[in-house]
Amino acid sequence: MTKLQGKTAYVTGSGRGIGRAVALKLASEGAAVVVNDLDAEPANAVVDEIAAKGGRAIAVVGSVNETDFAERFINAGLDRFGGVDIIVNNAGYTWDSMIGRMTDDQFDAMIDVHLKAPFRILRAAYRPIADAARAEAAEGREVIRKVVNISSVAGTGGNPGQVNYSSAKSGVLGMTKTLAKEWGRLKVNVNCVAFGYIETRLTVASDEKVELEFEGNRVQVGVPEKVAHGLKSMIPMGRAGSPEEAADGVYLFCAPESNYISGQTVVVGGGISI
Repeated sequence: MTKLQGKTAYVTGSGRGIGRAVALKLASEGAAVVVNDLDAEPANAVVDEIAAKGGRAIAVVGSVNETDFAERFINAGLDRFGGVDIIVNNAGYTWDSMIGRMTDDQFDAMIDVHLKAPFRILRAAYRPIADAARAEAAEGREVIRKVVNISSVAGTGGNPGQVNYSSAKSGVLGMTKTLAKEWGRLKVNVNCVAFGYIETRLTVASDEKVELEFEGNRVQVGVPEKVAHGLKSMIPMGRAGSPEEAADGVYLFCAPESNYISGQTVVVGGGISI
């Protein structure tokens, strides 16, 4: 399939989980992909996987929170592939506590990675997108570009223990609606996908205590078995989603069939409504 042939897609947090599935999906439809991860090994593995299937990809390793990341990320794709056609702001993690025990660092970390980092990336992408759109308009051509921001049902409906994450993901909704209005004249669709319970290494059901390090912070990941069972019972389809199903939801907003849809949020959650 080649619905995205000739397009360049930028996907943050795409060395693992949902981001990896998004990168592979977009590449399978013909897009060249700029892959990002905190660590070189998973990022390069995704690049190699795309290349093995005949696609094109490069890796930009590093944290989306780095002050120079946005420009480095966008410029790497421009230098290698020549355009900015699709941006998927996917990178992130959770760091939960009830509000009485939540620290400023916990709150700020979620705002930084889920809201400020996408803002910086989109700001860095503005000039090359605007220049290309104006040149195309002068030629009488309409080229549609895509931004897909990632939110969560925690952002659309709130979730106990996640005031930091929910606040950041709710902010993503406002960012999406605002940029849909700012960038419509540039022929950019800006939409949002809010995920429900998607099984990844961060949400796997387990009663074992597992911690991972993000940005120097030790964060407990996984969902206790009892809690996971309760979450699944709330989902009309009766199960969690897979990363591939999550990626399919993102792809809907990247495909040409959505060229006249902008400023919208779709919940990919097996029928859950919040």
